[in-house]
Amino acid sequence: MPSYPEVRLYLSGLWLLIRGDAQGFRLLDISDRGMMRSFWAFLWCLPGAFISWLWWRDYLLDGMPPGARIGGVFFVRMAMLEIFNWLVPLILAGVLCSLLGIARKFPAVVVTVNWLSVPFSYLYGLLSLRFLLPSSLDTALALVHFTLLIVMIVSVSRVMRMICGPQPLMITTLVLVLIVPGMLLTEALQRFLGIYPL
Repeated sequence: MPSYPEVRLYLSGLWLLIRGDAQGFRLLDISDRGMMRSFWAFLWCLPGAFISWLWWRDYLLDGMPPGARIGGVFFVRMAMLEIFNWLVPLILAGVLCSLLGIARKFPAVVVTVNWLSVPFSYLYGLLSLRFLLPSSLDTALALVHFTLLIVMIVSVSRVMRMICGPQPLMITTLVLVLIVPGMLLTEALQRFLGIYPL
């Protein structure tokens, strides 16, 4: 598992790429080995994701009869949802890279997307923590949530531009494949797994 200094180095590389500095690639391991190691990012994301799961659990309980309980299997199902939403976009991106003739760029796509998930996991975790607390700022928090989504889309777009070059259509397609499937499938999977509000 990559150490904290390594992860900091990867995030520094991502920040350089987002700023349009190709030197960021020197701080990332975009080899096949680096691509496989980048899936450790899932474990690095777990603390932030767990806070989001706690908020979702609280949200579910609000819609249940008084005295209702949610067991530990809920967290297993949330982890399954998280894994599905993590892997499916990457699989689709791999297929797309093959169709577009840029399969050699796929490791860089996987590495950057995986490690980019880490800071956003914690940002969404902090936002979920704020949702858990009593607040009269629900509208403002919803706006922050939307802003985070926009920042994520812009970040992924800028990184994909550094990987693919000035290819607007290719970049747009990749970004859509990496972000939209998870958004579209989340509700269906929540219903299937029994973790959707009644």
